[in-house]
Amino acid sequence: MSLAVAAPKCLVCDTEFEVQADWEKGEITECAACGQEHEVLEKSDAVVRLDLAPEVEEDWGE
Repeated sequence: MSLAVAAPKCLVCDTEFEVQADWEKGEITECAACGQEHEVLEKSDAVVRLDLAPEVEEDWGE
């Protein structure tokens, strides 16, 4: 018996992501439809959780 992983959806435009086998926790992936970046929070055989990727902060050389 195998479990199918429900494809996670973009949190902005609701488009389904195509789950990649090599995704790892902390990886950033981009929605093909709207370009919004998402961070992989969890990936297992049964679950893939995404959240909006953090904004890149400006480096002031400090």
